[in-house]
Amino acid sequence: MSEGRSDEISDNVSMGQEETALPSSAATQADNPATRLQGRRPAFGLSSKLLLLTILFVMLSEILIFVPSISKFRVDWLVRKLEVAEVAALIYSKASTDLMDEKLEAELLERLDVQTLALRSDGQRRLLAMVDMPGQINRDDDIRSMRPTQTVLAAFDTLLWGEGRTIRVVGQSKNGIGLIEMVFDETPLRNAMIAFSINILLLSLAISAMTAGLVYLSLRALLVRPILRLLGNMARFTADPEDVNAVIKPSGRHDEIGMTEQQLSAMEMILAQTLQKQRRLADLGLAVSKINHDLRNILASAQLFSDRLSMLDDPTVQRVVPKIMGALDRAVDYSGAVLSYGKAQEAPPEKRLLRLHQVGEDLRDFLDLQPDGRVTFINDIPDSMEAYADPGQLFRVLMNLCRNAADVMRNEAECSVICRLELRAFEEDNETVIEVSDSGPGVPERAKAALFKPFQGSVRSGGTGLGLAISAELVRAHGGTIRLLDRAPGAHFEVRLPKEDRPAPKKNAPVQAVQKILSL
Repeated sequence: MSEGRSDEISDNVSMGQEETALPSSAATQADNPATRLQGRRPAFGLSSKLLLLTILFVMLSEILIFVPSISKFRVDWLVRKLEVAEVAALIYSKASTDLMDEKLEAELLERLDVQTLALRSDGQRRLLAMVDMPGQINRDDDIRSMRPTQTVLAAFDTLLWGEGRTIRVVGQSKNGIGLIEMVFDETPLRNAMIAFSINILLLSLAISAMTAGLVYLSLRALLVRPILRLLGNMARFTADPEDVNAVIKPSGRHDEIGMTEQQLSAMEMILAQTLQKQRRLADLGLAVSKINHDLRNILASAQLFSDRLSMLDDPTVQRVVPKIMGALDRAVDYSGAVLSYGKAQEAPPEKRLLRLHQVGEDLRDFLDLQPDGRVTFINDIPDSMEAYADPGQLFRVLMNLCRNAADVMRNEAECSVICRLELRAFEEDNETVIEVSDSGPGVPERAKAALFKPFQGSVRSGGTGLGLAISAELVRAHGGTIRLLDRAPGAHFEVRLPKEDRPAPKKNAPVQAVQKILSL
């Protein structure tokens, strides 16, 4: 039987070693997309997109500015031409007829670049000058009553169809002589507007290029380069996530990029530490598998010796040997349990009805808590108290809690310090509540946050932090809870197990047989 159980442990160790083994770094790096992207840069990156978008947006803004500008330019051009025509009209209205010959009139019309010049006053229209062959009027503009929308439409009308067209413009004179009316070729106006548009376009391009360049350099320094730095760090960290030296070092910025760097640094540090702990767990499984071969031979020899001792008639031997054999059996079970934990799983509990008081007495013997020892053990569980749980797993839970407390209190140097370990149980709200209390120094504050996490919740020197983690996992498998009570002095743990799924009491077999016979 001993050899069979030892072989089972060996198989479990090998299985635990295979399941906890981590993939090789070479395979991980080869299959990782972030590693393949390291050192590569996109052909059309964020900087280029920002540059083009900036130019586009500036040009759109310039177009919105161009529309009212070109309409104002046309109105101003016409107003200036009306002012010059008003001077000529004033000369015509004040001068005598013998001073204005045909030659002077033709030269004046040529200087004004108009075909006809007229003056409207007091409801009458007076033609002051006119060329021999004026063109056909294609458009009339009265700049006194034109609304902004009309000036915009008139400006684009001139740009599109003003070439070679004759236009008549009417405006109010400034000195009050009446309305000035002039007819002229619209081509010079159109040419002036085209020249103005070209100047606006060139200026817009210059402003766009300058603005885009400044925005490009600013965004590249403030945004693109930090993003590339984050990308490069993520690629390096992915290549070796267990290397804490690959964790990004925040630049100290106080904006969103700085917050992202801090968050990424914290995440990478947590991930690196987690992977290191998983590596430790894999190494633990490997170490157990190496010592399992020798351990099974030792356990088999110890069981053989205990079988021989059980044949002696000595009362002391007969009293001690069953405890030794029970301890050896538990040692075999615990070896398998450690392997199960290395595989991140526990066997489902096989629940039975237990006498909790007897479990406490077994703990006293297993931990060697004698009445005259340094630690006083008090089993305050009533004899009639029962629990529905897996015997081996519940014993492991309570043993871990009691052993931790006993080890801490045994290290007390002062003889006057009271070292007491108390075990009590009661029923509350359809639950069985088990409390393990001690009079030791209690749980340090630094250990409370990760008390039930593997390799983190150790409260004593030399501890691995696995005992409480295993206990918490076993209690959860029973559907219960385990917690540290906020109570002083000492440490006080509470284990709650549900009792609603207890099986109904089985009837006595002879009674069942009699009832079956009577029913025939």
